[in-house]
Order: sequence, then C-alpha cells, then structure tokens
Amino acid sequence: MRLPLLLSILILSTFAASAQDDAKTRLEKSPRHGEWVEFSSGSRKIKAFVVYPQTKNKATVVLVIHEIFGLTDWIRGVCDQLAEAGYIAIAPDMLSGPTHQEGDEARKAISELKPEQIESELNATADYAMKLPAANGKLAVAGFCWGGGQAFLFAEENAQLKASFVFYGAAPPSADMSKISGPVYAFYGENDARITTTVPDTEKAMKAAGKTYDPVIYSGAGHGFMRLGEAADAPPANRKAMQDSWKRLKSLLKTL
Repeated sequence: MRLPLLLSILILSTFAASAQDDAKTRLEKSPRHGEWVEFSSGSRKIKAFVVYPQTKNKATVVLVIHEIFGLTDWIRGVCDQLAEAGYIAIAPDMLSGPTHQEGDEARKAISELKPEQIESELNATADYAMKLPAANGKLAVAGFCWGGGQAFLFAEENAQLKASFVFYGAAPPSADMSKISGPVYAFYGENDARITTTVPDTEKAMKAAGKTYDPVIYSGAGHGFMRLGEAADAPPANRKAMQDSWKRLKSLLKTL
C-alpha cells in the first residue's frame, strides 16, 4: 500500500514544481509592473507582492491569499494574471520576516499562525491597497487551499468586501455566517472529498444566514487544480478545471 501512496505524492510534487517553474518564467516575461511593498500591522512589518494592470482607469483591488506553502512564484503569477485581466492584485506574505519560507517549512509555520494575527494582517493589506492612488474603492478577496479557507473567513471580518472567491478552502463555522459581507463564490474539485463533502451543509447554513453562496464542483479535478492544472503535463481534468475557473473568476469580477 505504501508504494502507490508514495508514487502519488511524487507525481503531485512533480506537477507542482512544473507549475512553479512555468509561473516564474511568465513573471520574468510579464510587461506589467510588479513590486514588493512593506507596511505595518501592529508591531509587525508585512511584505506583500502587488501587480498593477496596464490601464488608464482606476482598478478594483483583489487581495490574494496564498496556499499553505507560502507566498510562492505561483501565487505571484496569479497576481500577474489578475493584473492582466485589469485588476490590482496584492498578495501578503503571511510569514513576513527576515527569511523567506516555502514548502514544508512554510506549512508548519502557517499552521501555527494565530487567527487574530491573520485577520489583522489581511485587514492591514486591504487598508494599504485601498489607499493606492490607482485603486477605485472596490475590494475582493481570492484564496487558494489554506488561503481559500481564510478568504471565506475574511468575508466575515471585512465589511468592504464586494465578493469572496474561495478555491478549495474550508467553510467557517455556520454560527458566524451572518457576518459575511458580499457573495461567496466557491471553486472545488470533484476528487477532493475532504472539502466537497462539506458543501451541502455549507449551502444550507449560508441560505439560513441569508447569504449568497455559489459553489461549482469541477468534474474529475482534485485538490489544488488551479496550480496543478498549469503544468505542461497536467491531467486533463485539472487543466480543464483550471481554465474554466479562470473564465468564471474573470466573468464574476467584471460584475463588481
């Protein structure tokens, strides 16, 4: 039984590494302006990566919350793709500090973050971005995996949000859903039972709270399909889910 499990882990790691390499190459060739910025959240200094669209008009801000693997090149690539679509995209490094962390090191550190610290730093990021001269006063949030769960939570914590985009992230406790601001649009993979089995209960709880919750489950896709679907050798289901999700996300953002 161990060999198939280890083989699956190896295959997933290979797809993830390939997507990361592709994202880095895209970033290096991008004509858009991307930069690292720093601002305060209490006594902490937060680093974030922000990318601006090439437009003469002010733009909506999309706060991007990274996966449990940290602020990787792939997440920076997501910001660049959002800027290409016409939005100011900003991704805070939730492990801001003297050393950059990714992978297993980041996974451990992120799992130890306190909820109040996460909320404070996301609000500080939103405040910084909304004060940018190029921002038009509209704010949305998009999160992936761990960040997807945080995006759902952030919908309860920031009243400025026009919409939240949750990519294969867990829902918050139903008792808190009455605090949610704006609609929540969710993106899930069919082969991700840890998350998708909770969708019916989330639908019921959100309906009871009088909130908009619009989930889509992509056939045959697994957890992390947005990253894995970018790899040159990605499974067809992951690639299609990634492509369809980008179309849906861009279409929904236009309605804000």
